[in-house]
Amino acid sequence: MRTVRLTLCWLVGLMVVATLGLMLWSMLRARPQDLPWTPLGLDQPIGMSTGRKLTALTGDFPQCRALLDRAGVRYTALPPRKGDGQCGYADAVRLTGGARKIAFVPAGLGVACPVAAALSMWEWNVIQPAAVRFFGARVVSIDHFGSYSCRRIYGRDAGTWSEHSTADAVDIAGFRLSDGTYITVARDWQRGGAKSTFLHAVRDGACKLFATTLSPDYNAAHADHLHLDQADRGAMGWRACR
Repeated sequence: MRTVRLTLCWLVGLMVVATLGLMLWSMLRARPQDLPWTPLGLDQPIGMSTGRKLTALTGDFPQCRALLDRAGVRYTALPPRKGDGQCGYADAVRLTGGARKIAFVPAGLGVACPVAAALSMWEWNVIQPAAVRFFGARVVSIDHFGSYSCRRIYGRDAGTWSEHSTADAVDIAGFRLSDGTYITVARDWQRGGAKSTFLHAVRDGACKLFATTLSPDYNAAHADHLHLDQADRGAMGWRACR
């Protein structure tokens, strides 16, 4: 009798595990953006695996451009550039507009393609929803401090090269809204109110898309901007959100 009971308990437990497994698999199938082996789509919602898929585009410029094309992002591929040391790029694009595209100020921003792809998803999934939520308006332009800069981290004479040295980073300084509202990291990050809440929300959203997101919460060197980069640290590489 005891053997029969143990067998029944084992069968019931197995059925429960199988049922839970099927439920989990059904949920994941409905959200391909959460699965690391499914193709990336810039028109998909942000999922658990989206950030790593975007960073992986560093090694596949043709695929990155194809994703921009399918998403309706207008851009111009920039000629390869070689600088001192490891400086330079072979996968940079200049964003020129397109469906739902925010303007960048100064104009003519050129970034590595994975950064452009992440910026597009950041706009559609994070920035515009946050602007509508907190201000009832849309962001029409983003102020930036540039991308490509042939230098090491913090401009030091030695040490690790900055992601800016390959155009794999961009520094975001402020946002201009359709109702005339102007929001800057330097002025509004710590002031409280809707502008500060908006900046923290878009920082948190960027952390899901970029390998590195650094804000004024990190150190004084980032007091006036959000540093966003797609540092390729491998499939299981660490990600920074500060």
